[in-house]
Amino acid sequence: MATYSDPPAGSFQLSQLINDTRYRSYTFQIIALIALFGAMAYLVSNLLANLQAAGLNISYEFLGEPAGYDINQTLVDYNSQSTHLRAAIVGVLNTLLVAFLGCLMATVIGVVVGVLRLSPNWLIRKLMAVYVEIFRNVPVLIWILIIMAIFVAVLPQPRDFRGDNAEASMLWGMFAFTGRGFYFPMPVFGAGSGVVGAVFVASIVGIFGYRRYAKKKLFDEGKLLPVFWPSVALFFVPAILAYLVMGRPIGMEYPALKGFNFQGGIFARNSLISLWFALSIYTAAFIAENVRAGILAISKGQTEAAASLGLRPNRIMNLVILPQALRVIIPPLISQYLNLTKNSSLAIAVGYMDLTGTLGGITLNQTGRAIECVLLLMLFYLTISLAISAIMNAYNNAVKLKER
Repeated sequence: MATYSDPPAGSFQLSQLINDTRYRSYTFQIIALIALFGAMAYLVSNLLANLQAAGLNISYEFLGEPAGYDINQTLVDYNSQSTHLRAAIVGVLNTLLVAFLGCLMATVIGVVVGVLRLSPNWLIRKLMAVYVEIFRNVPVLIWILIIMAIFVAVLPQPRDFRGDNAEASMLWGMFAFTGRGFYFPMPVFGAGSGVVGAVFVASIVGIFGYRRYAKKKLFDEGKLLPVFWPSVALFFVPAILAYLVMGRPIGMEYPALKGFNFQGGIFARNSLISLWFALSIYTAAFIAENVRAGILAISKGQTEAAASLGLRPNRIMNLVILPQALRVIIPPLISQYLNLTKNSSLAIAVGYMDLTGTLGGITLNQTGRAIECVLLLMLFYLTISLAISAIMNAYNNAVKLKER
């Protein structure tokens, strides 16, 4: 009986790196990688040589020196005697704050406007079209300045909240919107508040778990379980019960007019609010077009088939259209999040001290360390952009269509 076997493997030869298709692609990639590292090493060595010839050297010791300037909006403790590193951290947190709030608000507005742009109501559809065309065709810096000017000119000053000159009043006795800034109630946590917080977090996890279970039940067995009211109950009831059982450990500190200004509560400067609002409504105009394009990418027959089964329009949008449209919406949505984060560097126009205003502004001018400051700025924006892309790409892979 004849037997067949693979020929004995020959010894590896260097010529295979070029002639053998199994290794050729790796060879070219390694060569390109070596060339790239060589070019980067040459540029770095050329930079260091030029700096040495000019009597300069790259050093980050200035980050440990006192900053010597104040920052008007901070999330952590800071004063003029804090270090430049502390000032940079404050700038980073301020940038992340406005970027997070902006992405959140822009997404909500953009999705609503994008859906309403396809409304059968002619008036609503045209109003949303006017909003999109106006806001996305005017530079975001103009909107930042316009909104800031409106806040300063229209909103009352703290003195207008006095009883003898009550031209303005606090909203529900808890919120004060003034020309200097916005005042909100601040939670005060006492003993046992951690338990309430843990119960609330567990409730959020429970909501996602229940919604996932309801979705699986619908797809596997065709049973439609109620989702909205159970989610509302899970959101409020456990936390309220824990709050009452633990003796109401969480209180509120309300802003109150004392002297020439409000005291207590959370204070948000007009610069933060105007920057947040301008970036949100500007980016939302682009997100709305992404949402509209994603919805239009779905065949109309999908809607008609769902309607023929007796599904209501909101069910059709939530269960049929949007899940399929996400694969079209998310990739450009990532770019809009990145644009909003980078556009936050315009904060210095209204006096909001983000990282560009602290590290890339005052610190750079005081220390003269332009190269070091710019390199740190580039590293921060590169890191935050890659982080946003990684998170959104992971979500995109989770919601994309799975082929059998």
